[in-house]
Amino acid sequence: MLLLDVGPSMHPYLADVSKCMTTLIHRKLMLSKNDEVGVVYFGTTETDNELNKEMEGYHNIVVVEPIAVVSQDLAHRLENIPCGFGSSDFLDVIVVGCDMLMKKLGENKKGNKRLCLVTDAASPVREPSEGTVEDQVRNIAERMGEQGIKLDVVVVRVGQNFLINSTGQHQNDVLLDLFKLHTQAEIGIARTATSMLGIIRPRAVSPTTLYRGDFELTPDLRIKVWVYKKTSQEKLPTLKKYSNEAPASDSHATREVKIDTEYKSSDNPDVSVPPEQRTKAYKYGKNFIPISSSMEDSLKFKPEKGVKLKGFVKRSDIPRHYFLKESSIFLPEPGHQKSIVAVSALARAMKEHDYAAVVRCVWRQGQTNVVMGILLPFVSAQENVADGFYFNVIPFLDDMREFRFTSFSSMPESLQPSCEQQEAAYNLVRMLDLSPSEDEELLQPEQTINPVLQRFYYFLHLRSLNPEAKVPPLDESLRCIVEPDLLRLDENQYAINQFSQQLTLTPNIQENGKKSFWKGERRDGNVLQIKDEPAFMDVDMKNPGSVSFNSLASRKVEEIGSANPVADFEALMARRDSPEWVGKAIQGMKKMIYDLLDSAYNGNTYEKALACLISLRLGCVIQEEPLEFNFFLRDLKTKGSTIRLQDFWQQVMGKKITLISKDEAPDSNVGAAEAASFLTSEKLIAKKEEPADEIDEMEALLGGAMS
Repeated sequence: MLLLDVGPSMHPYLADVSKCMTTLIHRKLMLSKNDEVGVVYFGTTETDNELNKEMEGYHNIVVVEPIAVVSQDLAHRLENIPCGFGSSDFLDVIVVGCDMLMKKLGENKKGNKRLCLVTDAASPVREPSEGTVEDQVRNIAERMGEQGIKLDVVVVRVGQNFLINSTGQHQNDVLLDLFKLHTQAEIGIARTATSMLGIIRPRAVSPTTLYRGDFELTPDLRIKVWVYKKTSQEKLPTLKKYSNEAPASDSHATREVKIDTEYKSSDNPDVSVPPEQRTKAYKYGKNFIPISSSMEDSLKFKPEKGVKLKGFVKRSDIPRHYFLKESSIFLPEPGHQKSIVAVSALARAMKEHDYAAVVRCVWRQGQTNVVMGILLPFVSAQENVADGFYFNVIPFLDDMREFRFTSFSSMPESLQPSCEQQEAAYNLVRMLDLSPSEDEELLQPEQTINPVLQRFYYFLHLRSLNPEAKVPPLDESLRCIVEPDLLRLDENQYAINQFSQQLTLTPNIQENGKKSFWKGERRDGNVLQIKDEPAFMDVDMKNPGSVSFNSLASRKVEEIGSANPVADFEALMARRDSPEWVGKAIQGMKKMIYDLLDSAYNGNTYEKALACLISLRLGCVIQEEPLEFNFFLRDLKTKGSTIRLQDFWQQVMGKKITLISKDEAPDSNVGAAEAASFLTSEKLIAKKEEPADEIDEMEALLGGAMS
């Protein structure tokens, strides 16, 4: 039964109410076409209902539609709800609705009997001839409970501050809360048209158990539990194949389409392959491995049905992003007192110590996979609701996709946000908070409908009326779900402007047709200029500037060459078509540095090797590969302590290229103190004076070749 308030205080909201009621009927026509619905207006000028004719006193109430199967005519009628100018007594209309349900279905008969009351609860209720209004509410609620009648109330407060309710509204809210104490009642406050759509549910989904059985803590300790789905994604209805071959006038035509699949031989397309000559095959490399149906059945993993505890972990050890799929709820078996006590004790202990339970689940016999998940305890605040657990599936290693990104704390100071930028970001977040302290949360999931589904059902309704109807634009009440609220953006324009001014993006402009991979200012003492290689860019360890990702990724470099090793290294590190490029780039750069040092003559390749070392260190910090660099630098230090490479190691020390510490990369095993002392603890081997008459081998070789 739909009990709709059309009194004077509801006039500003009737357009939204009309839209919600029409939506409700459209969804029922699609999902629950056999449901029966009746419509009653209260707050009308006139009176027309059976109960008032029988015993008087129920004025300003009109039965618009008696209880009947939902139809297009009902949806059409609710598109224009008329305004009324009478008194809106919601207690009277609840009594009228109950009377209609009992006369239609009979007393003490089972069925989904629901009253849906939509009102702003602004009009006063009349005083009873005997007793108080509170006593009257209790009597009505108890009678509803006896007959199994449920009450859903939508209190319309669109655009109102919940702290500024009138005295009459506050008193009526108290009366509505009494229904929740004495019968099955749900009360939702609609502060936006969007939430009104969400509060009014088109259908009641009956709870169905996912699992009934033992929760095994140990082989000798089991608890009887029932598992229900807590959330489940609602998908678009499956579209059926439709044939228009039958005449449109043939009302008996099923228009069903049947599909037959026939397999042909690749050698002879005219020959059909029978089922006994077909089998499945799995691709293994370039070959196909045939698997018969019997072998496939024996290959299936067939674990034993049940839920078993693996152990307990700290809740903080399981990140929120590990949760997969829909969530479920574990409850003790109804009526099983020992299970109720055991589940409650376990849940309270886990909550007190902030633990989660890791469980292995096989929901039904014959299930071919094992589900691993965690149980999070919840302790009920209501006396008639048992304690239990929320269940979430967690991934195996094969299900995880690891993308490692360095944190701001490990980046150079020039790449970290300033205090002003941080403050601007904080103000933006605070100004656009959907749950400010002085108001209720906006876009609550339990009050927000899926706009895609809603638009789809509305389109089906239009097509049922007109086969040539076009796809409608997105309704304004749904637009605020998928798009930012323009009014809210206008109110917080100052915070948005401040954020934009503090974080201005500067395009990396190409000069003279050359692509610039690094963009930054030169700083004396930090920038290394490679004079012999014009294709090299300036490298700044503390201020590397911005990297043009598109330009790096567009260069399909396969290996690091000697002409421009730093650019090749950056291009390899930027490739995302395979995870192997990072490791290949690091190994290639280490080999290049060794080659440059081995081929050095009077230090002619030291500057290029030093540039490669700086680039390698920065790449290992960004990709969080500190162990690779630290092992390489220790080996380089050992070689640098020899006479031949002392000059190069002196340049490394001058540039302060040290080990990567934990402060820069969390995976490092080097502390900040060890990294700082790494370059100062080395004692170089003193160079020996070379005899004056000794001839350099390279000069002798060159001289011999020229003579």
